[in-house]
Amino acid sequence: MARPFYVTTPIYYVNDVPHIGHAYTTLTADALARWHRLLGEEVIFLTGTDEHGLKVQRAAEENNVAPQDWADRTAQRYIDTWELLDISYDDFIRTTEDRHRVSVQAFLEACKANGDIELRTYEGLYSVADEAYVTEEEVAELERLGRPVITMREENYFFLLSKYEQQLLDWYEANPHAVSPPSKRNEALGFIRQGLQDFSISRTSIDWGVPIPWDDRHVTYVWFDALINYVTAAGYGTDDESFERLWPGRHMLGKDILRFHCVFWPAMLMSAGMDPPTNLNVHGYLLVGGEKMSKTRLNHIAPAELVDEFGVDGFRYHFLRDQPFGPDGEFSYEGMVARYNADLANNFGNLLSRVATVVGKKCDGVGPRPRQDSPLAPVAEAAVQRAIEAWDKVAPSEALDAAWSIIRETNSLLEATEPWKAEPGPEVDGVLGDAIEALRIVAVLAHPAIPAATAESWRRIGLSGDIADCRVPTDVRWGLYPGGLSVEKGTPLFPRLKL
Repeated sequence: MARPFYVTTPIYYVNDVPHIGHAYTTLTADALARWHRLLGEEVIFLTGTDEHGLKVQRAAEENNVAPQDWADRTAQRYIDTWELLDISYDDFIRTTEDRHRVSVQAFLEACKANGDIELRTYEGLYSVADEAYVTEEEVAELERLGRPVITMREENYFFLLSKYEQQLLDWYEANPHAVSPPSKRNEALGFIRQGLQDFSISRTSIDWGVPIPWDDRHVTYVWFDALINYVTAAGYGTDDESFERLWPGRHMLGKDILRFHCVFWPAMLMSAGMDPPTNLNVHGYLLVGGEKMSKTRLNHIAPAELVDEFGVDGFRYHFLRDQPFGPDGEFSYEGMVARYNADLANNFGNLLSRVATVVGKKCDGVGPRPRQDSPLAPVAEAAVQRAIEAWDKVAPSEALDAAWSIIRETNSLLEATEPWKAEPGPEVDGVLGDAIEALRIVAVLAHPAIPAATAESWRRIGLSGDIADCRVPTDVRWGLYPGGLSVEKGTPLFPRLKL
């Protein structure tokens, strides 16, 4: 039996406000999950919230509420945002859940049994905002960014990361494609080759966290706790059969958390006797005005602000099509309008409207069958293959460009043949049947990005059933539109926008 496709986003810190950077990671994971469902695979798509740590405890105190009440209130912002963006997750994990406490404590016991946890006294500079010890060289920049640094001295349990330097290098050598793109793999390798230091995994200065199972004076350090969510949701510590079936999984993440995911996390898993993830797909920053989004720069953009103007599918399409996965990307409102108008309003939406209009006039509103020898048939075949290859390497922008190549060629065919000027007959029927078939195939290929719009276009060309039940490549072969179905024009699928 095939192993399910288990894909995760990072879990987002509840003290943060959801912004388009969070949305970009989550949309990419969502589209990838939807694509693999189209491939006929069983998919488990996980997202969630990170709810422990000093920042949460302090925020709760400042607001005169219990930490759990504060976490409940702030976690809801992510749930609401993902509902707004039509995110099709299968599981939403919160690190305050009982299943996670059980999993974290079992994980800690496994690492301890392997001799990889040691009690030490530690004194150092600590960034509350980052929930991490920092070096003296980092202090000035952190304080410039409004992230206060304090001196902490406490007894901590340490994870002996230094033991895993060679094992990690061996793992990278044996799994050259586990971390992608290659530049991010090289970054992780560079960090390992500099020499690994053991790191603190517990705190005694706070009590908002998962207790260390053999020493309840300590709670688990928020990053160590948070990373374990991926195996918690797979069933580690609570459902051995589920865990065996789902793990290892695939992670989607931003480059700011590369070190934790691509170095610390594989070592932790090795220590606990588990396999590292199959894939860690790392993307760059989503920049606004050339800068990373941050509270201090006041350049956070909430998804709802853009959805109000572009719609859910307009929002989804822009970030999946306009931001290649891997390098840093630059967001601009002007660029979003331009992409929306060019690809959605002028190409996809206009093609659907134009074809429906001409079918109404020349074919009494009934869609003809496509021609098996259509000039669009090889175009569609090549586009399907390109889309499959692009999704396989987590390149949504390339996959969508492949789908839009069919739209471009279909528009060219219509311009060349001008069926709206011709007398009804076999030639007009053939061209219009080809155009409808092109729209059918595009609807399937683009469904992971714009699920609502593709479902509507599917309905307008007369097809029934749920487009999500289609399968790739079976249902994107040329010539499957049956003809004889009512075609509806409807209102513009994507009304053109003005700057």
